[in-house]
Amino acid sequence: MTPPSDAYAMPRYDPARGDVRAVLGPTNTGKTYLAMERLRAHATGMIGFPLRLLARENYDRLVELEGRASVALITGEEKIVPPRPRWWICTVEAMPLETAVDFLAVDEIQLCADPERGHVFTDRLLHARGREETMFLGAEAMADLIRALAPEARIETRPRLSTLTWAGTRKLNRLPRRSAVVAFSVDQVYRTAEAVRRQRGGTAVVLGALSPRTRNAQVQMYQEGEVDYLVATDAIGMGLNMDVDHVAFAGLTKFDGMRRRPLTAPEIGQIAGRAGRHMNDGTFGVTGDARPPDEEVIRQIEGHAFPALTKVSWRNRTLDFASPGRLMQSLTQAPPRAELVRARDADDQLALAALMRDEGVMARAASRDRVRLLWEVCQIPDFRKVMPDHHAQLLGQVFTHLVDRDGGRLPEDWVRAQIERLDRAEGDIDTLTARLAHVRTWTYVTHRADWVPDCAHWQARARAIEDTLSDALHDRLTDRFVDRRAASLSRGMDSAEGLLSAVTPKGEVVVEGHVVGRMEGLRFTPHDPADLREAKRLAAAAHRALREEAGPRVARLAAADDSAFGMEPDGRITWGGRAIARVARGTTPLAPVVRLAPTDLNDRTLEDRVKARLQGFLDRFLARRLAPVLIPPDRGGEAALSADDAPARGLLYRLREGLGAVARSEARDQIDALSPAGRKALAAAGIRFGTEAVYWHGALAPKAMRAKAILWAAWHDRPTPEVPNEPAPVLEAARFPADAWEALGYRVRGPLALRLDRGERLAALLRRRAKAGPVALDAALLQELGGADSAAGTVDRDVADGVLRAFGFKPAKTGPENEQGEATGGAAPPLYDPPGRMRRPAKGDKTARKATGKTKASKGAKGGKPDAKQPNAKRSEPKRGATKRSGAQKAGKKTAPARAPRRESPVNPDSPFAILRDLVGGGSGGGSRRR
Repeated sequence: MTPPSDAYAMPRYDPARGDVRAVLGPTNTGKTYLAMERLRAHATGMIGFPLRLLARENYDRLVELEGRASVALITGEEKIVPPRPRWWICTVEAMPLETAVDFLAVDEIQLCADPERGHVFTDRLLHARGREETMFLGAEAMADLIRALAPEARIETRPRLSTLTWAGTRKLNRLPRRSAVVAFSVDQVYRTAEAVRRQRGGTAVVLGALSPRTRNAQVQMYQEGEVDYLVATDAIGMGLNMDVDHVAFAGLTKFDGMRRRPLTAPEIGQIAGRAGRHMNDGTFGVTGDARPPDEEVIRQIEGHAFPALTKVSWRNRTLDFASPGRLMQSLTQAPPRAELVRARDADDQLALAALMRDEGVMARAASRDRVRLLWEVCQIPDFRKVMPDHHAQLLGQVFTHLVDRDGGRLPEDWVRAQIERLDRAEGDIDTLTARLAHVRTWTYVTHRADWVPDCAHWQARARAIEDTLSDALHDRLTDRFVDRRAASLSRGMDSAEGLLSAVTPKGEVVVEGHVVGRMEGLRFTPHDPADLREAKRLAAAAHRALREEAGPRVARLAAADDSAFGMEPDGRITWGGRAIARVARGTTPLAPVVRLAPTDLNDRTLEDRVKARLQGFLDRFLARRLAPVLIPPDRGGEAALSADDAPARGLLYRLREGLGAVARSEARDQIDALSPAGRKALAAAGIRFGTEAVYWHGALAPKAMRAKAILWAAWHDRPTPEVPNEPAPVLEAARFPADAWEALGYRVRGPLALRLDRGERLAALLRRRAKAGPVALDAALLQELGGADSAAGTVDRDVADGVLRAFGFKPAKTGPENEQGEATGGAAPPLYDPPGRMRRPAKGDKTARKATGKTKASKGAKGGKPDAKQPNAKRSEPKRGATKRSGAQKAGKKTAPARAPRRESPVNPDSPFAILRDLVGGGSGGGSRRR
């Protein structure tokens, strides 16, 4: 912003009364401190700073020393002017040069060379003076130009109070504490800040777009040690004094408004000089993907020896307000000296060019006063800097309202609408930043008392909205870029023994007042770690608490009742609802062991104590589910048989090997050797002798089956089959691996797995039907396969076909299907020929009767499987004293016609009584079935 040309009422330098000094040197030389002391030494004074934030910082400091009534603050967006101020703290652009003061100072005078703002600093160098003393502060590179442009100035140089050393390249996670990371775009600042949060717990963020309130809140977090890192733009290079030990550049290029270019050595030095304040030495380097600067640049920065500046920006201060065109011509006038170069078109000049394209504006700018007003409107700052056309449109509206309305003031309703729509604190960081930028523009407007009605009210309203947005923005920045818990722990990691830690009765692990995680079972689980690195850091911080908690925790576990533990369906053992171990392979399938999950006990003795307690729980769990048959007495089971019955104990051993079932063909020797007493004892224990398998009926209960699933998975080191909670006699065969079905007590038949008892029942039904010829796949048979107690659901004919084929049945080649279909008026069920072992001999077939006679005799004597192919049928007859009974059966065959009258009233083959008869008598006319 350039004040009107006739506003310069400040007197020129008077050699007889005043002194002009240029105090030059690198950062951390105490230049600003000296200027503030000289300001206070005079009755009146004024100092211009390059940034609003810096002006506010020094204003607050001076108010603390001298009182609010003595100090005025004037920036582009803020004016705090008491009735009779002695000292004026300003931004360079906002310095009220029409006010004469005894002392005047301009900070960072080397900004005269800046292509955008430099013309303002050059104007102050050429024309701004105090009545008694004038001081220009800046870099030593300006010395020659000051001598040329202000020859009356006395040059003073001041050495840096501390050394500045190149530290090389460091990763973000290796940066020392009290480091500032400098980036050159908002996106890069955000990315870097998020990375610092993940790796070091959090960071403060300083951007040029922040309001003083937000900036101060962020800096306060850093200064008070809530965070140890600061991520900022190059705004920190302009005199913001913080306790920074190391400056790391995340990049060494910047966009200067025209192009992206490398930073110059003085620019790098200005920013790097923030490291090391007062007598503390500092370091600087690069981080991330930034490439180190050349060695010559590093040498210049360390030695604070930069090439002298030879040119400064300049813009004509004598403006012609005859017309907008004449005004533009005066702004573009060539500089009068070789040291001066015409400044790049500033924002106010660009705004003027945009408004000159508006016919309505040009029609209204028809007088010198209107052109002057237009130029003042063009100086309304665009803090958003993203939509120049929108800003020009706003300026056009302001100018039009000021010209068209009586009294030359903006409509209050329009001002209200513009300001009140910004009073919304919701949104993300970018949204709040944009609103803040917009309200800053209106803060500037409301400070024009000649433009805004009731300006004091609207100044207060704009300030209140700015404060609300500033607080919300600070909260968003903190939420996004600061993890106070992680930051606190990160600071204490270098001295972990000093961290106060404990485990609460609820299992929460607390370190330095922060809940860092929970003890879940015997494992520490950190709360929401960002990554593995943070999880390890949290665990390390909690180490002392875990170490002190381990012994008492294991003692509570060892003393707990079995009811405190649980067994998950997949074989995990839980304590307090948390898995702490799992069932693992032991010496036999029925003797598994406990394998602990990873723990944070860090003590082998404690872990062994836990394993011993859990092994006891596991043994008793299996004993409850599988005793007395499968669990031997030495593992908590009960003696099911007398010690002197060797065949029965041998068969029981085979059952234990098979987890409750063994194929009849694999245990034939033990079965044949059984004594009546042994068979009776086994039956009393729940052992069932089927035609295909011998099995313990108790092992088919859901709880026992789930226990067997755990044992099978542990023995084979495979996933645990998911056994249904309810009894499921029929399941889909594809559900589990084939070998798992045998262990669970099922036999796979085609696409289905039949529980052993259901398989025996179905086999009996099929045998009975097979004696009458081909078996019909009717509704009754489908119901048997997929009834209400079947987990396989409704069984269709294709599935049933697969089951029958697995039993050895084949589709009948010929049969009465068509006749049945015609008789019933519908499709007849398909017929299946039974396998040879189930087929009944045809009437009058003596050869077949001779071939099967011995088998039937054996069946009647032993109750075994009516299969002529059994090799042991004849061998077992003498052992059981069945010779006489077999002869009687043969005699019965010869008199078979005499029993014919009993078949005149057949029992319904599908009735429960027929099935029971078949189970008891084998369906062979009353023969005894004991196997």
